[in-house]
This record gives sequence, C-alpha cells and structure tokens, in this order.
Amino acid sequence: MQRDTTAAAAASEIEQDADRAIERLAGMKAEIGRVIFGQENVVEEVLIALLAGGHALLVGVPGLAKTRLAETLGTVLGLTEKRIQFTPDLMPADIIGSEVLEEDSGGRQHFRFIEGPIFTQLLMADEINRASPRTQAALLQAMQERKVTVAGHDHRLPAPFHVLATQNPIEQEGTYPLPEAQLDRFIMQIDVDYPSVAAERQMMIATTSGNEARPQAVIDGPELMAMQALVRRLPVGESLVEAILQLVRAGRPEASPVDGIAEQVAWGPGPRASQALMLVTRARALLGGRLAPSLEDLQALAGPVLRHRMAVTFAARADGIGVEDVIERLVRHVG
Repeated sequence: MQRDTTAAAAASEIEQDADRAIERLAGMKAEIGRVIFGQENVVEEVLIALLAGGHALLVGVPGLAKTRLAETLGTVLGLTEKRIQFTPDLMPADIIGSEVLEEDSGGRQHFRFIEGPIFTQLLMADEINRASPRTQAALLQAMQERKVTVAGHDHRLPAPFHVLATQNPIEQEGTYPLPEAQLDRFIMQIDVDYPSVAAERQMMIATTSGNEARPQAVIDGPELMAMQALVRRLPVGESLVEAILQLVRAGRPEASPVDGIAEQVAWGPGPRASQALMLVTRARALLGGRLAPSLEDLQALAGPVLRHRMAVTFAARADGIGVEDVIERLVRHVG
C-alpha cells in the first residue's frame, strides 16, 4: 500500500511539472516563431535536441537562417551564446583557450588559464567540417564530458552546455569530414531545407522593412535544466522500449532480420543511438503536450537520430540506395 501511494504521488508530481513545462514550451515556440519564419520542423527538432540535453548538427546550404536560429534560441532560452567560424587555420587553443605565463608584482611567475569561446552555454560551431581533424577533436571531450583539460587541469564548462554545429552539404572543397566518433556525439542530425513560398515571402518582407522582430527571453538556464530532468522522468512503455531496440539492432548488418541490410549497410548505429532515441522521444512527447512518448514519436525521429550513425555500402550507393532509404525500411520493420 505504501509503495502504491508513493508511486501515485510521484506520478502526480510529474504531471504537475509537465503541465508547467508544456505551458512554458508553448511560449518558447511562439516567441521563436516571431523571428524564424517557416522551418517549423527544424525548430521543433532543435528544441527536442536541447530538451534531451544533447547537441545538434544542422546540415543545409548557406542562407537558411541556421545562425539566426542559434542566436534566437540563445536569447529565448536565456543562455549565453557564442559563435565560432570554423576555418582550416583554426587551432584547438582558439576554441578551448590556453595558459599564459604571467609575473606578479613580486616577480613570481605563474600560469593563468584564459578561457576560449567554448566557455558558453550555447556554442554555434559554424561550418564545423572546415576545421582540421585536430581542431574538431578539441570539441570531443567538451561535448561528451562538459569539460576541457589544459596542461593536466580540468576546467568545467557552464551548465547547461550545448553545441549547435552547421555543415554545408554541397561545397566539399577544403573540408574535413567529421569522424564517426564525433558525429556520434550529436544526438541528432537535422536537415535544413528551403522554406515554403509563404514563409520565404514573410521572411523577405520582414527582414527588409526595418521593423524586424527581436526575440525576448522566455526561460533561463536553470529552468531549461529542470525541463531536461523532467524529460528523463517521463515514463516509457515497454512496447516502445522494445521498438527502439528492434529498430537500432535491425540497422546493424551483422545480425539484422531485415532482408538486404547486410548487403546495403557498411556499419550501423551503436548503443548511443538507443539512448538518444529514448531521450528524444520523451522530449518530443513533452513538446507536443503529452506525458509519455509513443511509436509515432519514434517513427518521426528515427531519421534525425540514425542518419549520421549509419553508412551504406558502395554497392548500395551504386544502386541509388541511400541512408534515408534504409532508415525508412527499418521504421516499417518496427511499425
């Protein structure tokens, strides 16, 4: 009886916290919508990635408001925001910072750490694949452990800490493909497409009239972290847990029950994909005003979570089969 009472109280607390979060999230989406025209799916997926506590990779051609979205999110979420333009000559110290030798008034010398731009709550890594692998690797520890190590000393990053990185999918000259280990650190890869005619018309008029809207803060860092904690408390049904496992494991060529996957997939998603799907399906449910995720949430987010965690074989590419085609088959397998 005591256990039932405790469980009921915990469920009631989650429901109350969720009701408050849903109201605040609706205000956030409305405020972002005043500044970002169209791209509703992109905005929703970025918010899902942040609510899940992860980092997002935005892939799209220049001029689709990716940088503007990051700036708007920083303001609306009440986070400190910085932007780094990645270039081939960018060095790791340009991102994480470095130690400098100083001398005090008594003549004693000591090292002082000067923080780099990574010491922020929302980092916009613009055209991340233009930096060298060495510089890209400087982000690995920060994205996973929320800290950087310089000269043997750990320096904690502000909380919350999120990276929104961008990539141009067309222009590949002078770029360095991100290694699989770093791609796996992004909870979602969000493809940014061209806006609709109506959205582009609205954008064109608003941005050239001199009366461009400015976003306002709706929440702050601690409130975002409370929402992230709430996402992890939302219940997940056993049927959805099994569907996530089936989906991810079916994408591995070694033992996939789906016909053709062994010949078409070079390497499949690892366990981090399962963890990501557990989080983002909960986040999507909360953003949609629901207290528990469903199979529809899994189907909607399978692409953003898996597309950068898989690769098709050369034979599959020669037959015109891409990662998105494989993911569609996997979704049908669990649907």
